[in-house]
Formats: sequence, structure tokens, C-alpha cells
Amino acid sequence: MNDSNSTETETEFQIDREALVQAFVAEAGDILAAMEQQLLALEARPDDDETVHSLFRGAHTLKGSGALVSFDAVRDLAHTLEDLLERVRSKTLRVSDGLVSLLLRAVDLLRTAVAEGAAGRTATSAEAEAFREQLCRAAEGKATGAGLVAAARPAPAAAVAQAPAATAARTLRVDVAKLDKMINLSGEIAISRGRLDDMLERRVSLTVDEILEAHREADRLYLDLQDLIMQARMVPLGPTFQQHLRTVRDLAAAEHKQVRLVLEGEDVEVDTAVVEHIRDPLMHMVRNAIDHAMELPAERQARGKDPCGRLTLRAFHEGALVVIQVADDGAGLDRERIVRHAVEKGLVGVGAPLMDDEVYELIFEPGFSTREQVTDVSGRGVGMDVVRRNVEALRGSVSVESELGRGTTITLRFPLTLAIIEGFRVVVAGEVYILPLEAVAECVELPAGSDRGRCGVLNLRGEPLPFLRLRDHFQLGGDAPPRENVVVVQHAGARVGLTVDSLLGESQTVIKPLGRMFQGVRGISGSAILGDGRVALILDIAGLLRETLKRATVASA
Repeated sequence: MNDSNSTETETEFQIDREALVQAFVAEAGDILAAMEQQLLALEARPDDDETVHSLFRGAHTLKGSGALVSFDAVRDLAHTLEDLLERVRSKTLRVSDGLVSLLLRAVDLLRTAVAEGAAGRTATSAEAEAFREQLCRAAEGKATGAGLVAAARPAPAAAVAQAPAATAARTLRVDVAKLDKMINLSGEIAISRGRLDDMLERRVSLTVDEILEAHREADRLYLDLQDLIMQARMVPLGPTFQQHLRTVRDLAAAEHKQVRLVLEGEDVEVDTAVVEHIRDPLMHMVRNAIDHAMELPAERQARGKDPCGRLTLRAFHEGALVVIQVADDGAGLDRERIVRHAVEKGLVGVGAPLMDDEVYELIFEPGFSTREQVTDVSGRGVGMDVVRRNVEALRGSVSVESELGRGTTITLRFPLTLAIIEGFRVVVAGEVYILPLEAVAECVELPAGSDRGRCGVLNLRGEPLPFLRLRDHFQLGGDAPPRENVVVVQHAGARVGLTVDSLLGESQTVIKPLGRMFQGVRGISGSAILGDGRVALILDIAGLLRETLKRATVASA
């Protein structure tokens, strides 16, 4: 009996501890992110007492919370950091660039310590112990000037730890007022469902119009609840943009460049899933802009530019889309150099006539880089490929504008939300497929006598339109109907046709992710459940467009 009670008590304690650790990891992630931003602000305004006080409070909170969950490494490092910040707060230690670098390094090590603790490894590492000694020496005034800079040893921008975010469960903060509205709507939906059930049970005494009106009322309430849930998933882009202030600072210093990051549209809101997908693309584009585009201060002065380069992260709405731009005032893209490297890699033929858009599209090819030597930052041809893949996973597009010597602007466009799609349903070989409605330009009938192969070219009002027959692309088999339709789709300025059996029209669809078995299928980006219970596949317009244009190019060669 006693053993049973003891086991139950231990189980309850274990569950409580897991919840406590999760809460601490989430809180620590927020505190460390805030401390990083405050340190960058302190570097620009060394006499800002309120920022110093905020930093001290953050370190004090981490020390107490770390002790509460027995994260000894976090507690000890935060305690030493608190002592150093107390010296700054009491004006006995002057804020300098070297000191800020040291404090930023402390934030990085605290992130690592939190992640290690969450994984069950709470012991203080040798690196953390050695760094604590450096903090102590700095607090005692024994490390100044060059010694502080050497002690800081800032980690590469790409390696800045993000472990707490990866360790903690995915969470989202929602305004309580929104939750109250959801609860009220849920109650109204329950009442409406009860009314509809009652009407159906005594349907003999009711007309079809009365039942239909009750259904429409329930449907209206459901749509209101759906809108509220979508709003709850929306988060501002500001925190995501602000993370790159540290990246720009560290990377520019490492490459002896001067770069100022400007943020615009921080209050623009997007689906939380969109934020997760754009973190890597933004990081690669920011790093590429500093490494490839930004010139050294002496070079910029020689060209009549401000020695300090300007890098802008900008967000705004464009109809039903969100637009994010990464713009720099650097050297711009060298068209001839890009073409030369593309020819060497066999991506284009010698002397091929290429428009600017086609040339700039080459930088997104896997393995493509104009760097002669591989560095810690670039040269492997991975970054921009990641940008395109992640953006297209959002059903978005990426485009490039550049002027040699003046700068480059990379523009990403994607839907506001990934949870629901406004789709256009088509039928191929008895199966239903869904195309994103924003990609559909028009629908036409395939003229009689057109090419019956997998690909062909259609004369659309005097202009050639390459088309892809989906029946053959997905190897569905069977005979095509006498009359086929072509859905003209567009993406990133290009247009192709997709040949289908019949058209069903528009619909709003909840997107379901593909299982691992189907994630490698080319031309498919997701799935949806239809009203009759069948599964419909959502087509990847960007992938199908590239496939069609590639085959059209090969056929015309």
C-alpha cells in the first residue's frame, strides 16, 4: 500500500517537474532573446541606465529559475553574469564594444546551458567554467580593451545557439480576449447544433427551407470561429527580424565591414507556421548580402558611397499575400560572372540568350556559387537553394532585382496562412486534385488535334504556352476523355498549362501534411479531405512549372 502511494507520488512529481522544465525553457528563451536585443541597444547607447537595469533583472531571473529546476550550469553562469552587470549598473565598469561582445558570448553560453539542462545534462562544462573565470576577471577590472575582445571570442553568426526553441514544445501566446470569443462561439455552435438535431428528428413537420436556414446559421458561426482561430495563429514579424541584428553585427565585424540593419514593417502579421519556414531563408539571405554584396568601407568610399552599408528587412501586404524583401546597397549581382559560372557547371549553353530574370534565377540552383574559395560563410552553393525550397514549401515565390554597383533586392511572396487554402479543384483519371487559386490565371479547352504526349505547346491567343498532361505526369493510366481542359497557371512571372479531364471549380480547403512516404513525390505539396471523405492531393505549382518549362526547352532544342 505504502509502496503504491510512493510510486504515485513520484509519478506526479515527475510530471510536475517536466511541466516546470518546459515552462523554464520557454521563459529562458524569451529572456535571452530580450537580453540579446538589449545588449545590441546598449552598444549604441552606453549610458542607457534602464537597459542596464533590464539586463540585470534578466540575469537575476535566470539565476533564480535555474536554481529552481536544478540547472546548475545556468544558475552559476547567470550568477557570475549578474555580478558583472552589477559593476556596470554601479558605474564602476564602463560599457565598451569589447564588454558588449563578452556579454553576448555569455548569452550564447546560457542558451547552450539551458538546452543541455533540458536534455538532462545539468553539469557545468569546462568551456562554461573557463568563461565564468573570464567574466570574474572582467568584473574585477582585470580584463580591459583587447583582453575583453579576446575573452569574448564571439561565435559565428550561423552557430548562435537556438537550442531552447528546439527543445521546448511548440507554443503560441494568445490574447485572452480572443480565447473568450472562441469559447462564446463554441457555446453558440453547440446551441445551433442542438437546434439542428432537434429539427432533423421532427423533420416531418418542417420544410426543407427551415432546415437549410438552421444549417446556414450553424455554418456562419463555424466560419466566425475559423476566422478567430486563424487570427490567433497570426504573429508579428518583428521578433523574427530582430534576431538578425546580432547576425549582422557579428558577421560584419568578422569581415571588417560596416553594415547597418534597418527593419521596416515589424508589425506585419503572418501565420506562425510561416515564421518557422522563413527563419532559414532570411538567415541565408542576410549572410549572403553581407558576405557577397557589401564592400569594404574603403571600397564604398572610393565609389562615392557611405562607408557603412545599409541592409533592409522589409515586410508589407500585397493583396492576399505577404511580401518580405531583403534589400542591400552593395555591389549588386555581376550578370556576366553568374553566366560564366553557369556555363562551367553546364546549367546553360554557351551564348544562350538569357533575360535578367533568367540569369538571377540561376543563383537558386543547388550547388551554385560564384565564390572561388569556400569560406565559413559561403562558397558551397547551399544558401540560396534553401531559400527557394523553403519559400516554395509555403506556396510562395522568390524574385530578384539587381543593379551592378547599386545593390540587390530579393523579394519573397507567400500566403498569409498555411492552414487553409483557397483552391481550384480539377479531375484527372477519376481523381480530384487541388490547385492554389492564386496561381490559376484562366481555363481553356484543349484544341482538337493537339499533341497527345506528356508535354506539348498550345497556341494561346498568338503566344506559345507549354503544357503538361497531368494524367501522364503522374502515370495514372486510362484513356483521356474526348474533350480535355487546360488550366493556365502562373508562378514567379512564368506561365504554363496543366491538362486535366474536367473542372470542378473553387473551394476552401483545410490543408493536411503529406506522410513521409509521399513527401518525395514531385509535383505534390500537400493533401486535403473532401466532403465525401476522399483524399485530394494539392499540386505544387512551382515544381510542375519548372518541369514543364524544362521539357519544353529540351523538346525545342
